[in-house]
Amino acid sequence: MQPEQIKHLIEQGLAGAHASVSGDGQHFEAIVVSAAFANKTMVQQHKLVYQALGNKMQGEIHALSLRTYTPEQWAEQGGAI
Repeated sequence: MQPEQIKHLIEQGLAGAHASVSGDGQHFEAIVVSAAFANKTMVQQHKLVYQALGNKMQGEIHALSLRTYTPEQWAEQGGAI
């Protein structure tokens, strides 16, 4: 699994999401920005990302560190989508 593949899965599986993924082929870090995260807890946000990745989390992706933001939160961090 490559970072670009994970990025694609997240963005396809979570409508309107923007993702940035880095990693070494087994351990990955992702920043995900989505309006779908509004009014959800961090756990709920992460579950949405895991759903987008489907069964890849059970084998091909060994570790995934997530940072999730709404577009407003991301803008406050100084990020650009």
